[in-house]
This record gives sequence, structure tokens and C-alpha cells, in this order.
Amino acid sequence: MQRIQHWHAQVRRSRAIHLALVWGVWLVPLFALSARWLGVGPACAVVVVAIAAVAVRVWRGVRRLDREWLVRRLNALRSDMDDSADLLFAEPDSLRGLQRLQRERLQRRIEAGPDSDLREPQSWRTLAAGATIALALTAAVVLWPQANRMPAEPALSPTPPVAAAPGQPRLVAQALRIEPPRYTGLPARDEPSLEGRAPEGATLRWRLRFQPQPAQAALVFHDGERLPLRREGEDWSAQRALAKSSLYRIEAAGAPQAQSRRLYRLDLIPDRPPQLRVLQPERGLTLLTRGQKSWPLAFEASDDYGVAAGARLRIVLAQGSGEQITFRERSVELRGSGDATRKRFVHALDLAALGFAVGDDLIVQLSVSDNRAPQPQTALSPSLILRWPADPGSDATGIEGMVKTVLPAYFRSQRQIIIDAEALLAQRRKLDGETFVKKSDAIGVDQRLLRLRYGQFLGEEAEGEPKLPTSDSDDDHAHDGHEGEHRHGDRADAPAPADAHDHDHGAPAAAKPVFGESGSVLQEFGHTHDHAEAATLLDPQTRALLKSALDQMWQSELHLRQGQPQQALPFAYKALGFIKQVQQASRIYLARVGPELPPIDESRRLGGDRAGLARREDALAAASAADPLPAQLWRELQAPASQPVDYAALERWLGANQARVPDPLAFAAALAALRDRPDCGECRARLRGLLWPLLQPPAAAVRAREAGDARDRRYFDALRQEAR
Repeated sequence: MQRIQHWHAQVRRSRAIHLALVWGVWLVPLFALSARWLGVGPACAVVVVAIAAVAVRVWRGVRRLDREWLVRRLNALRSDMDDSADLLFAEPDSLRGLQRLQRERLQRRIEAGPDSDLREPQSWRTLAAGATIALALTAAVVLWPQANRMPAEPALSPTPPVAAAPGQPRLVAQALRIEPPRYTGLPARDEPSLEGRAPEGATLRWRLRFQPQPAQAALVFHDGERLPLRREGEDWSAQRALAKSSLYRIEAAGAPQAQSRRLYRLDLIPDRPPQLRVLQPERGLTLLTRGQKSWPLAFEASDDYGVAAGARLRIVLAQGSGEQITFRERSVELRGSGDATRKRFVHALDLAALGFAVGDDLIVQLSVSDNRAPQPQTALSPSLILRWPADPGSDATGIEGMVKTVLPAYFRSQRQIIIDAEALLAQRRKLDGETFVKKSDAIGVDQRLLRLRYGQFLGEEAEGEPKLPTSDSDDDHAHDGHEGEHRHGDRADAPAPADAHDHDHGAPAAAKPVFGESGSVLQEFGHTHDHAEAATLLDPQTRALLKSALDQMWQSELHLRQGQPQQALPFAYKALGFIKQVQQASRIYLARVGPELPPIDESRRLGGDRAGLARREDALAAASAADPLPAQLWRELQAPASQPVDYAALERWLGANQARVPDPLAFAAALAALRDRPDCGECRARLRGLLWPLLQPPAAAVRAREAGDARDRRYFDALRQEAR
């Protein structure tokens, strides 16, 4: 039995060595990868865990070589066992006569026979292949160039010498490491001057060395924040994420003032949102061509650090007309092609599958995100519209005139304005105040466009005529802003600009007017749309209903533009009710009879009423600047150095006017330099130079009339004597 146990131990030892080699060769590339990406310390921890896993795997492999395996192996390798090797491991008391004789016979055969090699054939070829792959992977990891590979600590650089008294801590070495966020793909770098530009969210690591060592040290930023420095051996270190551009100084206990006053500047490089450009179609509004079955779309997205691989295409199908418009929305995921910072997204919409039909509008918009972490930035493309032109219809002739549709399909839906206002109220708790007011104002703009469109049927042109949403022109010369340029009832002799109306006033007359024929004079010089009866296409009852709807739209627009959709909803509902009544009118007529112009009120013309006009005797008032503080500080800095400057007022002004200042850090640095050295004339001049572009230009002065020559003076003197 001892001989069999010796054979069994050899087998188990051989199996353990083989399994350890098979799995252990992979520890080398694992350590190389961990050390490359995590550092030597974390790599050692990873390898220790991997060794424990390999040990468990080896123990489980050896455990399978138990007594049952040994019995099967003896019966398989030795024919003299007579398939009775299990008797060698049985208890002697449990055996009977023949079993005892057979066991004794087997023991004599084992003792007299040669040694048996019970080891199973090992796959050394598999081991060699695995070792070759592991070594090749290790070599690739070690030899592959790594841009971000840097020492664990930034290398110290000597600092310029600073005059210091004996015993004062002096900065002798410094280093600043800038580690950009991982999503940018930029390498880490060391800045020996403690200044530099860094991407947004970068990690800054300072390493400083003083001689002699101070009791404590800290980094003090221009906004008052302090970042304590931790001592690690002979060096002092600190770490911070860069959230904004800033100035800072190094303060050490007992350090000389020249060292503590020095400012270092850190500039933030913001992460810009992705930029989207529409490649196809070329225009925002496209009309469906005959036989077109698909709509090809192409977009190009670019970003400073990287564009996400996927984008979302939002598709909205608008069907119906007037107040009966329905919307169906869906989205499609698109995959871009190109490099990391510039991708192209191409897609073709199947119009038949979308259910696109006559009179429908298909609106698409692409949204793309960048790789910013943890919160990506998203950009939206302009909305693109594919329009299936509706049937033009046929004109009919009635008793009184030409038939037209009451509500064209391009009218903005009053029902949709109500839906948008109610949806905005539902989201009020999720939106901040400024966003809520902006969205309400946008709905108010839609209400205004709808009011102006309906107002065309009442001859209203006080606010100009807005462009049709169906216009294919990309021109932005809208006339919505010309309020009050052409109002009915103005003086007849007041000249009007040639482009004050967005409609045609008719072709020029073929012949000059004939004296005494009013029709010819009206054709040449008339402006018939100022007459309400000639400008409208509605009967009196329908016109009254539409006028009531316009009044309610005025009130709805007023509250929406002020950010009060809750107060605008009652008026919007009333306007919708009047519009539904207007829809019941099936026909409108264009009058064929000539206009009857109202008589001119002669009592209002040339009356000479000068109420509200300024008198010539009134003195001119001096203009006052909207923000006089910059000019006041500029004048204070012009004074001698002995006169104090209100530094606190300038700091408060800089904090409240960050958007007006092109370089706030330059202001902070100049202000800190002047505060440290109040008698520095160069510091005052530098701060005055920064304030000069921010001063408000003076108002235009009234120039005195020239005295003229001797003849002119005699003439003016004669006028004064005559007046006396």
C-alpha cells in the first residue's frame, strides 16, 4: 500500500505543477496591463488576487485525483489487477475468504512488479501555446507607446530666487501636473511655472518644496477660497479639479512678501457643445416632387473632443388642416460614420411607410450628443419640413363675387396654442423661472402670428403682414416689427415708404387719368385697402365674430408674453369658441362694387396744435451715464497716488458685470498689484487702461453756431434790435 500511495502522490504533484504553469503564465501580462493603467501598487494587489484564484483552480484540479480515480487508473494500466484494485483499499474485516486471497495475491504482484507511472498524458503543446501568447501580449503591453504615461509625481523644477531673510521659508522647487478628463483623450502634462491652460474638469496636482520648512502653507485663490497644502516628506502637495479660470498665490507661514504676492494664472478651456450642420436638404422647407418616394437626409456633427456614435432623429407627421390637425411622432436611432471629432449621419425616410399623404407635413430634427462625462452636451439641428402641396381647388363664381375658403390650411391652430399653454403649466415645477417665461413668450409669439393672420380678413395692417409659413423664401425681411408705420386714419399727405406693405398695389396704369373721371384718378393714385369694406372678404356677421376672436387673442397674447399662461387660457378658449363659429361660414365674397371713401375731416387738418412739443427756451439737460461707477473709478485712478481708491467698489462691480469684462482675471491681477503697491504709477495706468474700453461713450454734444463774418454779425445784430 505504501508503494501505491507513493505513486498517487507523484501523480497529484505532477498535476498541480501542470495546472500552475497553465494558469500562472497569464499572471505576467495581467501584471503588465495593471501596472500600465493603474500603477505598480494596484497592479500588485490585482496579481495577489489572481494568484489566489489560480491556487483555488489548482486545488480543485488535484482534488479530482481521489481514491476512485486511483482504482480506475490501476485497473486500466495493470492487467494483473484483474479489475480488483478496489480490494486493496477495502477494510480487512469486511473481506471474506476469496476476497482476502485475491487481495493478498494483488499485494504480492505490486511488491514484486516494477513501478507503475499512473500520470495521465499532459498537453504540453497547449502549455507552450499559452505561454507564447502570454509572453507576446506582455511584450506588446510593455513596448506599446503610451502618451499618458507619466511618473507618479510631477518632476520638480527650480524656482527663480526670491530675496528672503534668514529663517524665512523660501520656495525652491515647484511643479504642476494637469490631468485632463479621460473622455477628452488628451495626455497629462507637467507645468513647471505653476501656470497654464487646462480643459474643463481637469485635475490639477501641485507639488512644492520650501527651504526651510514652514509651519503651514496654502493656495489662496482670487475669490477668497483657500486650498491647504499637505506635507509629504520634504514636499507639500494639493489637488483640485478646475471648474473656472482663476488666479492664486502661495502663502506659507513666515514667507517673504515678494513670494506671497506673486500671482499665478489658470485659464479654463471650456468644452463646447457639438456643432450640427445640415448637408441635405439644402433648404428648411422642401416641397414634394412628382414621383418622389423617399426623402434623403444628411447631417454633419463636429465636437472639440468627440461626438457620440449614435444620434436620434425625431420625426413628426402633421396631418389635417385648420383646427383638425393631428400629430404622430416617432424617433429613429442613427449611427454615424467618420472619425471621433467629426461624424456624418445619413438616412432616407420611406414616405409610404410613414403614411405621408396629400396636404401633410413631415418635420424632422436630429439630436446629437458629445462624449462629455458625466453629463454629455446635446445639440439640436434646425427643423426640416417636407410638404406635400394640397390640391389648389377650383374657384367658383357666386352672385356677389369670388368664392374662397374661410380658414386656409396654413393658419396656426388656436387649439394647439391652448395645448402648448396647458403643457407648459404642467411642467412649471420642473422649469426655472427664466426658462418658463421664455417658453411662455414663444407661445405668445405663436398667438401673435395667428392673430395677425386672422386680422388680414379685417383689413388690419397696423403691425405689418407676417410671412406665410408656407413661403419657400429664406429671407428674413419680415414686417412684423413695423408697428404703426401704416395706420388707417393717418394724414393723407404723409409720405409712406415704398416697401411698407407686403402686398402688391396693382400694376401701373396704362394711361394717364382723364380730368373729371374719378375712376381714372383712383386707379392711378388710390389706395383702396384703407377702406374696410374693400379690404375684407367676410360678411358683416362673420366679420363681427372674427373681430371678437381677435380681441380675445390680444388678451391671450398679452398674458403669454408676460409669462402668465394661466391667465391667458380663458381668453384663448374664448377665441377658440369664436373661431369655431367663424368656421360655420361656408363662403366669403370679394366685393365687386367701387369703394365709397369717407369724407376728410377738415377740422383736424392744419390745426397747428403744438401740445407736447418742447419749447426752444428750455435749457438742455446734461446726459447721465447708465453705469457711472467705471468712469468714477477711472477718474480716481487718474488722481495722484496719495488719493485712495475704492477697491471694494471695483471688486463688487467686477462680480456683477462679468459678462461685460473681456478678461476678468486681468482685472483681478491688476487690482491685486495696485492694492499691494498703492504708490505704483504703472499699476494705476494698467488698471485705467483696462477700464477705458468699459466706459460709456459720451452723448453727442450740441455744437454752437458759427459766428460768421462781419456781414453776418451785422445782420444778426439788426434782428435783435428789431425784436427789442
